[in-house]
Amino acid sequence: MLSDADYSGSASGARRAKKRSSGESPGDGQTLRSSGRQINVRVKRTNNPPPGQSKRKATDTEEEDDQSEKKYRKCEKAGCSATYPVCFASASERCAKNGYTSRWYHLSCGEHFCNECFDHNYRSHKDGYETFAAWKKVWTSNGKSEPSLKAFMADQQLPYWVQCTKPDCRKWRQLTKEIQLTASLAATYRCGMKFSNIKSEGPDQCSQPEDLRVAEVTDSWWHSMLILPPLFKESPASPFLAAYYPDCVGMSPSGSPCNMSLTELRADHCRAVQPQIPGLCPYFQPFYQPNECGKALCVRPDMMELDELYEFPEFSRDPTMYLALRNLILASWHKNCKEVLTSQKCALHIIVRGLVRVRCVQEMDRVLHFMTRKGLINTGVLAVKRPLLPERPCSRNVIIIGAGASGLAAARQLQNFGTQVMVLEARERIGGRVWDDASLGVTVGRGAQIVNGCVNNPIALMCEQMGVKMHKLGERCDLFQEGGQVTDPAIDKRMDFHFNAILDVVSEWRKDKSQNQDIPLREKVQEVKKNFLQESGIQFSELEEKVLQFHLSNLEYACGSTLDQVSARSWDHNEFFAQFSGDHTLLTKGYSVLLHKLGEGLDIRTKCPVQAIDYSGDVVKVTSSNGSQWTAQKVLVTVPLTLLQKNLIQFNPPLPERKLKAIHSLGAGIIEKIALQFPYRFWDNKIQGADYFGHIPPSPDKRGMFSVFYDMEPQGKQAVLMSVITGDAVSAVRDMEDKEVVDECMKVLRELFKEQEVPEPVNFFVTHWSKDMWSQMSYSFVKTGGSGEAYDILAEDVQGKVFFAGEATNRHFPQTVTGAYLSGVREASKMSVM
Repeated sequence: MLSDADYSGSASGARRAKKRSSGESPGDGQTLRSSGRQINVRVKRTNNPPPGQSKRKATDTEEEDDQSEKKYRKCEKAGCSATYPVCFASASERCAKNGYTSRWYHLSCGEHFCNECFDHNYRSHKDGYETFAAWKKVWTSNGKSEPSLKAFMADQQLPYWVQCTKPDCRKWRQLTKEIQLTASLAATYRCGMKFSNIKSEGPDQCSQPEDLRVAEVTDSWWHSMLILPPLFKESPASPFLAAYYPDCVGMSPSGSPCNMSLTELRADHCRAVQPQIPGLCPYFQPFYQPNECGKALCVRPDMMELDELYEFPEFSRDPTMYLALRNLILASWHKNCKEVLTSQKCALHIIVRGLVRVRCVQEMDRVLHFMTRKGLINTGVLAVKRPLLPERPCSRNVIIIGAGASGLAAARQLQNFGTQVMVLEARERIGGRVWDDASLGVTVGRGAQIVNGCVNNPIALMCEQMGVKMHKLGERCDLFQEGGQVTDPAIDKRMDFHFNAILDVVSEWRKDKSQNQDIPLREKVQEVKKNFLQESGIQFSELEEKVLQFHLSNLEYACGSTLDQVSARSWDHNEFFAQFSGDHTLLTKGYSVLLHKLGEGLDIRTKCPVQAIDYSGDVVKVTSSNGSQWTAQKVLVTVPLTLLQKNLIQFNPPLPERKLKAIHSLGAGIIEKIALQFPYRFWDNKIQGADYFGHIPPSPDKRGMFSVFYDMEPQGKQAVLMSVITGDAVSAVRDMEDKEVVDECMKVLRELFKEQEVPEPVNFFVTHWSKDMWSQMSYSFVKTGGSGEAYDILAEDVQGKVFFAGEATNRHFPQTVTGAYLSGVREASKMSVM
């Protein structure tokens, strides 16, 4: 038995012995100091015992106190609520379980492992070391984060938690370590479920209370006490993100590697190869690949977007949990976009060990609702039985003016969100500037029919949802001269180069120019061309000049206007934003099938032209030209730009001056179409299966007069050609009779196919968008002196009551059905939170 002096004098020795025997990790000074404090306390107790008390008695008391202190040791993590930690690992025979250990390792407030279990895996002479080393090797080869023992415990040793699927239970239960969680198990789990080595106890396991630690997980502070972020296993996002380090996108590096080695994939980053996923629409590419950029509606899987940071600021320091959830949701939606994606479906695929799975499932609701509201998922022509968003304190009703692509998109979204919606349309039909004609034996769009860039395009999404096929347009477009000659492709290529070089010079010129220094694009193009010819000494041949005119007519087609009205400074303002990439396609069935599907089940009132919107009171009053009046909490205006410019709708109070100025700084572009049905396909031999062919104008004054002819059924039997009228040619045909326009078109066709007989058309139509009362335009452009900012200003709401959508409010994607559709989705999102 030690004397007081011996006990006191051997304190430092005891500390050294303690260090040797405990197996603590290097640098654990805090634990050593704690051991020293215990010794000092014991010395203080045994000094100067009361008279009559033997030293034996004192030592007994000392040992009892020592046992008491050894039984319990708090977690050293500041703020941890675990007063008496319990080791979940039970890996070592000497595991502390719920007793004393020299150090507790904290993973979460309800999950710790003891120093003995640490040693069991960490020390090379221990039984668990080989398992840890093998895991570490896989983690190091696949991942980017440190393969620490804590990461090993979280990834391999923590038990899984699963929720009872009985609606009246829904309690969380901890599985034993031996049981691997799968999506199918999560979908079928019931309290007390029997496994091969587990027996159910008691008749009703659901009546057993839930572990108290689960309640703590819901508290806001719990997430901040996590030592390691959750990394999902077997996430649906895994095939999409094989080229990323898994732990950078919320997935575990210990998962099974893909067929192509990660080294090969990452060496191939510069090519940004899209993964080929069986059964997935090739136009669905929701994630950027490493080093890839400039693709519309694409997200970085390893980084939160600004609106996500604004909505979820708690994830700004460590976004891993959010990224894991968001990436899982996006991947799941694109794998099956025909059904509503719910948080319950997604939760089944959250495979991660520990209590953090409870928190991830809880956070899933918020993330999924945010992505639904933004139109990233659960969108398109999807119809729902129950509202997609949680109920609001007060029900809202919205009136939408205009049943074009933007109005129908907003109405579909809002109704799916649970909002009461009514659509007022001036015409007898829906669709606006989408108007398909089937009178020629095939569907021909009097308005839009082509999709420019299908990757991530919502039009491609809706086609996938409906099973509508898109015809990919080929790149070949032979240029025919009047007289029948086919232009040498080398000349076309050379003049295409010069045309783009001119536009590049215009882009350089505008870099330091303010709005008041703007000039018309035609003037700038002519100036650049003249300077180039003078400085280079090059002279374009007569044919080359004509080919250049063809390319300029295409530019007028893109702008929807003559170049003397278009801003040289801002003509392509949207090119600064990521645009839709991939195939250009023709919707052979037309856009109308999509828009009519969007309109199914909506309250649409046709022949209701709106003439006044009064938003001066608490509710907005909408009055139609027949005197009918409706009220709503919010109104969305989606009428074409021309109608706003001509004040066909009276606003009370008047629209802000800033908005009016923006309205008039944009131009209302016009193109017209002509479609001709023939008794047979006389052009087949000459164009050899191409989807379209070009017409070289014989002189600059003929530019834009039937510049391109589209074969409306290139692989079929129908003989229908469609052509466009652009630029100055629009005003030239404005007052012609349809038959006169057809005669002009036939003259051109007979010149292009002079070597053969061209039959008279058996049927035809000519559009008159400039005279259409409810459009008076095709699509918008930036006028000289204007700016792309006007699109953003048009998109601004007024007093949170009157909202605006349409292609002329979409700065990123103007002039397109896609842009119109997305503007409606955007406004639905805004109205759902305001």
